[in-house]
Amino acid sequence: MKKSVFALVSSVVVLGTALAGCGGQQAAPSEQPSNGTPAQTPSTSAPAEKPAESQVLKMNLHSEPPTADPGLAEDSTSGAVIRATFDGLTRLDKDGNPQPSVAEKIDVSEDLLTYTFKLRDAKWSNGDPVTAHDFEYAWKRVLDPKTAANYAYQLYYVKNGEKANKGQAKLDDVGIKAVDDKTLQVTLENPTPYFLELTAFYTYMPVNKKVVEGNPQWAAEAKTHIGNGPFKIENWEHKSKMTLVKNDSYWDKDAVKLDKIDFSMVEDENTELSMYENGEIDWAGAPLSALPVDAVADLKSKNLVTTQPIAGTYWYKFNTEKKPFNNVKIRKAFAYAINRQAIIDNILMLNQKPAMGAVPASMILKPDGYFKDNDVEGAKKLLEEGMKEEGLTKLPPITLSYNTSDAHKKIAEAIQDQWKKGLNVDVKLENQEWKVYIETLHQGNYQIGRMGWLGDFNDPINFLELFKDKNGGNNDTRWENPKFKDLLNKSALETDKAKRKQILAEAEAIFMEDMPVAPIYFYTDSWVKKDQVKDVLVDGLGNIDFKWAKIEK
Repeated sequence: MKKSVFALVSSVVVLGTALAGCGGQQAAPSEQPSNGTPAQTPSTSAPAEKPAESQVLKMNLHSEPPTADPGLAEDSTSGAVIRATFDGLTRLDKDGNPQPSVAEKIDVSEDLLTYTFKLRDAKWSNGDPVTAHDFEYAWKRVLDPKTAANYAYQLYYVKNGEKANKGQAKLDDVGIKAVDDKTLQVTLENPTPYFLELTAFYTYMPVNKKVVEGNPQWAAEAKTHIGNGPFKIENWEHKSKMTLVKNDSYWDKDAVKLDKIDFSMVEDENTELSMYENGEIDWAGAPLSALPVDAVADLKSKNLVTTQPIAGTYWYKFNTEKKPFNNVKIRKAFAYAINRQAIIDNILMLNQKPAMGAVPASMILKPDGYFKDNDVEGAKKLLEEGMKEEGLTKLPPITLSYNTSDAHKKIAEAIQDQWKKGLNVDVKLENQEWKVYIETLHQGNYQIGRMGWLGDFNDPINFLELFKDKNGGNNDTRWENPKFKDLLNKSALETDKAKRKQILAEAEAIFMEDMPVAPIYFYTDSWVKKDQVKDVLVDGLGNIDFKWAKIEK
């Protein structure tokens, strides 16, 4: 999936009271008797109708979205805004199943390689028609090497998509073709059973060619942002607040009940919870933020917390090109010396599970995992061997980086202490605001870096393919293994489900043997919300969708 701010948690500036919602118009009562003659007595006409209640949801984003451009987005904060303001060929329902959205009809060829999407009458928020050409343009834009989209690999399922992105084929050779305004034909490299889940993901959403080419910064401000989703951006005060309003041009506008979503951007989880308790926001915690770890026990004792497992893994990435983590034994030593259960029991306390592999529980390949939790003795031996291989008598200074968040800070402090006690290693902690932090990791300016990954679709390939190529968009570890890559390629050709699963299990085993990341725990999403907030969709992948949300007074 996407990086999560909490699977990522990002940053923000404290904001005051949320904006008030817009109200309906009141009809004036009649001032004349029904027969048109002068009134002999005071008017007894019907009283004025009660103004319609505004449907305003108040939420906290926790961070400034790095982008509102679906072609460039790569994190859960941006994804939440994009899911609200754009619509794909398909959209996931409450059970995580793809349903036709902009596509009114979907035909699949017998060999499962060609998908033909018939589009319904849909419009952009500026009134332009949404066409198949918009989808073709958007997908090829993502694949264009000039765009430098980190999520371009999500389109490698399309014929010649990978070759085009790597400059080995022309964009015209990619299997995406707008047959006419209402017909999009897509040819795949191999049968992909989860392709209609992918077309619901934000990387596959359309953009308006005229708007994008007319202004390279079109997605950075409310006044120039154009989408085709249930909502549109009315106001965006960067690092402060954002307001979405119902998009009356949306094809399914009758299903949209909210008039407005007011997002604050408050980085501190304790402040966010206080805002919730004071009635300034309607929801606190996941999936857009996190509950303060020190408040969890009290909230749970009052039965206020909603918790659900999601397909996500919280891990620490190693920069395998920077000493000492170029050595696999040293990487393993740091990974094995973490006491995951203690972190869950003493800090998180929300039913997370220790991660002894990369792939989460809903798609797990080896339930027993690949190593023991809190294996300090094994870690000491590996560290000694690794240092000897590198000719080191003393480790260089070690820095653990994370993006600003109370939970990330407490986890980092606990692991810092575990490494000191278990390995006698001093580790410096460093935090950055989310948008800056992502770029720091992408540039390789780190040694150990916190990150989380939430599935874009419920299949192990979505977690393993992150590390297929050394220079892949989200492979900040710079790790690459030819055999691992070969197995992923073979899995794409295997149609037998059991055999494919075995191939992917072999790939994960290689990955965990080389340990470019240290898995820590499998995610749950936990939040508190006001009772009147209904039908906000939070699916098993950690996606949040406001399309069907409503406020019941």
